[in-house]
Amino acid sequence: MKIELAQQKPWKKIAAISLFIALIGYATFAVSSKASKTVDIANLSFQTVSNGPLDIYSGAYGEFASARERLLTAPALGKVAEILVRPGTKVTPGTIILHLTNPKLEQEVSQAQGQLAQQQAQLEAFKYEQQSERLNYQGRIADIEAEIEKAQLELSVNENLMNLGVSSKIELQRAKLAVKQETKRLKFEKQKYQQFIEMQGYQLTQRDITIVQQASQVALLEKQLADMQVKAGITGSLQTLEVELGQSVQLGESLAKVGSDKELIARLRLPQHQADQIDINAPVIIDTQKGKIAAHITRIESVVSNGSVLAEAVIDGELTSNARPSLAISAQVFVMHNDKATFINQAPGLRPRSKQALFVRTSSNLLEQRSVTFGELSQNKLVVTEGLTEGEEIVSSDTSKYNQFSQLSLNN
Repeated sequence: MKIELAQQKPWKKIAAISLFIALIGYATFAVSSKASKTVDIANLSFQTVSNGPLDIYSGAYGEFASARERLLTAPALGKVAEILVRPGTKVTPGTIILHLTNPKLEQEVSQAQGQLAQQQAQLEAFKYEQQSERLNYQGRIADIEAEIEKAQLELSVNENLMNLGVSSKIELQRAKLAVKQETKRLKFEKQKYQQFIEMQGYQLTQRDITIVQQASQVALLEKQLADMQVKAGITGSLQTLEVELGQSVQLGESLAKVGSDKELIARLRLPQHQADQIDINAPVIIDTQKGKIAAHITRIESVVSNGSVLAEAVIDGELTSNARPSLAISAQVFVMHNDKATFINQAPGLRPRSKQALFVRTSSNLLEQRSVTFGELSQNKLVVTEGLTEGEEIVSSDTSKYNQFSQLSLNN
């Protein structure tokens, strides 16, 4: 059997080869078009990478709080009879916030004052009685002294008569005995008088102590009664009011809270990853939208809440006009000083603590896409940790539409 092979037509082969070449050319053009593109340099913004000393600050947010706060409590049982000030009102130490009433307390004050007056009157009467007793003692002593003088006179007469041989010896002895007896009576009476004076002193001291105690009781009750007019106690503003008109309150129950307006502290929430690098007394720059205020860290808590750590800062500089308790603020907290930091100015789209693709200008007037790692943002300076060196220029304008290109040619 004779087998004949069909001969392939040459035009089909040529067409297949041409199609293959065309596909290769298109693929080459597509790849080259993604690898490079020409852009107008006038439409781009550049900035140069710097290297040098840089203070690293951590961003924080928070609010002002009163440095001085005073909790107002009920001085005694009572009922809220009048409310004179509402929260948010400016107050001074003598401003009356509310008035409490307690008729029983008023009666106790009156009774205590009456008892004090009675004890003071009894003390004065006792002093007059004791003065009369002292006079009686002094009178008896004077009588005895007169008897002694009389006995001494008789003794002297008898001695003279004895010398003349007129008086008898027994009369002389009787005169001597009289002088001796009256002298002993005088000594005894003076001892009794001295003991009476000492006893009177103790009695007066005891009565004075009783009066002082009663006076203290009166002062305490009077203060409780006066405190029923609840005063602010400090200069600032009324922050909270926890009672209503007509409400009965117990001794020590919380009524209101007053906080200072001019004496403020800043309560800041520090990022958890930087809180352990911040020291006590670290400088702080607070921004209130109406100016910046200097401060320093005084306390850092150890508890982490929602990725942040609470800290307190004391104000060092002058407050801005809008500073008040609970005002939301932002702050920059000093972390450390870096002598050789690589950094650029912050620009839209550049994010701290991230890795991003940026276009870097080369010596051959091309833009080369490069992966750059950023660190912390400190006072509008973005730290570069990897991918850039000092003196290089990066495109700081938006180039997101060119991200598919690895290179860009610059058209001057």
